[in-house]
Amino acid sequence: MKKRTQSFKEISAVMVVFVFLTLMNACGPKETTSTSNGASTNANNNASSNTNASPSTTAPKEKIVINYWYSWGDKIGETKESLVKMFNESQDAIEVKAAYQGTYDDQHAKVQAAFVAGNAPEVWENEIASVGVFAQAGLTQDLTPFVERDQFDIKDFIPGLMGNSYVDGKLYALPYFRSTPLLYYNKTLFKEKGLNPEGPKTWDEFAEFTRQLTEPGKRVGMTLAPSVWYYEALVKESGGEVMTPDGKIGFNSEAGIEPVRFWKMLKEEGVMKVPTTDDAGNVARTDFENGRSAMYFSSTADLTKLLELAKGAGFELGATFMPKNKTYGVPTGGANIVMTAGLTPEKQEAAWTFIKWITSKDQTIYQSTHTGYLPSRISAVESPEMQAVYKEQPLFKVAVDQLEYAGPRPMMKQYPEIAKILQDEIGRALIDSKTTPEAAIQAAAQKAEKILSK
Repeated sequence: MKKRTQSFKEISAVMVVFVFLTLMNACGPKETTSTSNGASTNANNNASSNTNASPSTTAPKEKIVINYWYSWGDKIGETKESLVKMFNESQDAIEVKAAYQGTYDDQHAKVQAAFVAGNAPEVWENEIASVGVFAQAGLTQDLTPFVERDQFDIKDFIPGLMGNSYVDGKLYALPYFRSTPLLYYNKTLFKEKGLNPEGPKTWDEFAEFTRQLTEPGKRVGMTLAPSVWYYEALVKESGGEVMTPDGKIGFNSEAGIEPVRFWKMLKEEGVMKVPTTDDAGNVARTDFENGRSAMYFSSTADLTKLLELAKGAGFELGATFMPKNKTYGVPTGGANIVMTAGLTPEKQEAAWTFIKWITSKDQTIYQSTHTGYLPSRISAVESPEMQAVYKEQPLFKVAVDQLEYAGPRPMMKQYPEIAKILQDEIGRALIDSKTTPEAAIQAAAQKAEKILSK
């Protein structure tokens, strides 16, 4: 543990600021079954060191205990707790202790503190844009040797979800609870207004829909929580990139300014509301649920929760791709699962056994059907279980289809801090009538350059 503490101290200056802009909760539909996929056999093999001993004369070996930290509560948290319970019941060699740690932002701060204290969890969730930060700091384990040794089928993971798994050519994380942003809408209102019930497909259609759906004093077309995650999507749709592949600023361009200009236009027209409070995401969801807005950007992880909310509020929920500008485009989101570096061989094997099990096909199906998160494995998408879900509730397949246009989030170590700057400057442009989109993006670029030059 001392070695891990020293690693953290060496890079602590880099890791002081972590602000991650992620998504809301979701809840679960009907229950499905899950199997251990060999976890029992592997775990028992690892735990058995005296196969010739007589049961009557040899005391049972104690279980290997590992800690797993996760983010997000509500039904997402319940699903993760259920998966851990199933794993523990599937074998008798390993006990996983799950612990809720708040948002990704909260969890990353707690993980850093735990490394300093020498009690970091063996397995935890790493928000995808920060995978590189922790890997390059030497705090997470390279999984490549385990994959090669066990001939673990990496090719079964959906390629569009693997972009935030590799750091410097090595595999440090596996796709876990993964997502993309979607446009949710009140389909009942759309039908009442004579709008396309399949939702707007372009920025122009989206703008026109917000105007037609707005009723002053009663409802706006959309309440927008201006997350940098959604901004990343609109920049991609405009033919640009927030950060270039070689780690340079890409958002200080027409493609980076255009999304802010678009949102500001709609806000100033009075057809889009932009909350100014710290809980803007909750405000946007509440407005949508209560009919004070007709459209809502959020994660596919919100799907089952929104289906329940819509049913309770008496309207039909719709979901579609993020409307395109020049093209469709979205970043992926959510978390990958990682192993802490520097574990004992015994703990490593236990952690790897758990990681293999919880990212397997059956567990992927379970988490997807219970939350709305993307199934991360091709075999899961193609399974009879998921195909039945897609047939019964087509909205579950929207994010899967949108993966054709998805890409990874920026993963350089400075990006979490740059993302916070972007978030603040975009918000300033939308709220302050005197701040132009051009000025806000230029200010963000100047601040980002200082961070990159450190």
